[in-house]
Amino acid sequence: MKMTMLAFLLALPLAAQAPATAAPMAEPSIGAAMDGTYQWVPMQFIGAAEAMPEDKFNWAPTQGEYKGVKTFAQQVKHVAAVNFAFGAMILGEKSQVEMANVEMGPDNLKTKAEIVQYLKDSFAYARKAVQSITAQNGTRPIKNPFGQGPDFTPIGLATLLGFHGMDHYGQMVEYLRTNGIVPPASRPKPKS
Repeated sequence: MKMTMLAFLLALPLAAQAPATAAPMAEPSIGAAMDGTYQWVPMQFIGAAEAMPEDKFNWAPTQGEYKGVKTFAQQVKHVAAVNFAFGAMILGEKSQVEMANVEMGPDNLKTKAEIVQYLKDSFAYARKAVQSITAQNGTRPIKNPFGQGPDFTPIGLATLLGFHGMDHYGQMVEYLRTNGIVPPASRPKPKS
């Protein structure tokens, strides 16, 4: 079932691009093709961030093996900071986020509204970066900001943006469900 759903989700952006007539279609750019899948990350993630009530936004589990984990707000700020940092690397721009501060995100963002707006802005920037990837620039080396391991590439960073966001989305789902909130992506769809 999971493999069928994954195949469906990966094929969906291509199916949406199918022509209504039999005329041949130009192949999408690498960035457009990657963004066709990546766009699902902000759709899921932003919905989850907006679903947590303001009074629970700084909540984190504390029992058992959860001691010391990020709060819900810190999860959101972390993913947003990574989006900005990696997006800047893909675009070859100076990042507004220092790598030393990427783990917890900006301290000055306190309210749910501020944090959610920062998140939305980060995903818009990350999507711009992903869309900029071409056959000519997609494999250029980007110095590894963590100081160890191989260098990155724009294609590699775009892939990392996708699975990093969804890794934290999974954690946020647990936080939501522990607080009795069904994530928007898991709610039944209204009948039309």
